[in-house]
Amino acid sequence: MINAGIIKAVEPGSVAAQVGLRPGDGVIAINGNTLLDVIDAQYYAAESVLRFSVERDGVVMTLDAHRDFGQALGIEFEHPTFDIDIRRCNNLCPFCFVLQNAPRMRRTLYIKDDDYRYSFLFGHFVTLTNLLDHDWARIAEQHLSPLYVSVHATDLEVRRKCLRNPSSGDILAQLRWLAGRGIQMHTQLVITPGLNDGEILSKSIRELAALYPSVLSISVVPVGLTKHHKYGHRPHTRAEANEVIDLVQAWQTDFRAQHGVGFAYLTDEWYLITDRPLPRKRDYDGLSLQENGLGMVRDFVNEWQRLKRAEVRGSLSNSKHKSAILVTATLFAPTLAKAAREFTARTGIPLQVVAVRNEGLGETITVAGLLHGNDIIAQLAPIVKPEDDAIVILPRITFDHPDGIALDDVSPMTIARALGRPVALADWMGDVLDALTGKNKLVFDPTVPDLDIPIVREGGWAVEKYL
Repeated sequence: MINAGIIKAVEPGSVAAQVGLRPGDGVIAINGNTLLDVIDAQYYAAESVLRFSVERDGVVMTLDAHRDFGQALGIEFEHPTFDIDIRRCNNLCPFCFVLQNAPRMRRTLYIKDDDYRYSFLFGHFVTLTNLLDHDWARIAEQHLSPLYVSVHATDLEVRRKCLRNPSSGDILAQLRWLAGRGIQMHTQLVITPGLNDGEILSKSIRELAALYPSVLSISVVPVGLTKHHKYGHRPHTRAEANEVIDLVQAWQTDFRAQHGVGFAYLTDEWYLITDRPLPRKRDYDGLSLQENGLGMVRDFVNEWQRLKRAEVRGSLSNSKHKSAILVTATLFAPTLAKAAREFTARTGIPLQVVAVRNEGLGETITVAGLLHGNDIIAQLAPIVKPEDDAIVILPRITFDHPDGIALDDVSPMTIARALGRPVALADWMGDVLDALTGKNKLVFDPTVPDLDIPIVREGGWAVEKYL
């Protein structure tokens, strides 16, 4: 089947249900327009009179429908794109995690994605270096806004070094072209010491700010380098991180005075590296960029404050477990440990925080989303005692994959069986409370058969969700 969107589910009462579409059907065209992806389906179905070209059991048929104003199309497709899996990246960024991955891991971890459609649909950051003329025309015609763009540097030659792509185009010209057609953009700068920091960073912020409000934001991100990095770069020192914070905060102050928003935002790592205070929730100006590491820790802290006021008062008489071991990566461990101490002081239930070192990618990788399951097993095995009542609570983000597995293919159930203890997954302290009281739905008991518990969230960043 060529360029057909395979239907996964049909919403009752929708246009799709009305016209008789079924799971398994392949939608080839709408109103005579062939479909490349779910964006085309949404765009061409925004009419009151619809004609679907559909393949069912090898037979192509035509189905006509009338769509009322506000009526849902009602099609959930198996895959967002129908023509190809995903558009590949043509850059060789030295900080690209695909190029820094450990050897002999699963195939999809080595796919470099850079698809503008996933930028529009799911907020993936893309470089715009692999777009053809018809891609630019389509972005303008279908008004695919906002887009999320990895800039790294507005200086052409520095950006080419950041991308290791000597033929990449002028990003400022591309952003101006998009702005001229009403497309808004969120941008990011991945900062590498000695490459695009200092004056280059200031220049990038200044030139992107000139495009506000077409450019809605800048996320300033510290470079992440694994032990498999081959290009001679290094992470920031604490002093360098402080310099970046000072520089960006000065820009924020000026921009907030002029426009009422911060515009340039530092991701959480900068504050955790330097032990500097987190921004307040309102300092993010209502932006939803948590998937890019911006404001996630503030959300965690605020959720814990609300939970303390509302639910965590005195001992938990209904607690199913009398203690817990909370696992995270090294960067977030101090924040989690502070919340755990406060939880224990209020409830009397001991919470032990274990910071797992990332041996698979190297100790410079300090975030929970990139932990390896085997590292968790190896470092918890000497700590977890089979006779203890403790439940082991792991970061859900470590297993945010369609198959519910970590980067090294290890599942929560595998960890539970290796440790001989039930394992729960958590994002928030509320999930920890639910795990202790038996309300957490993401619990893996080594004494029961495997359960098909969905871990992965809709959207997000993991390209493997769509492959």
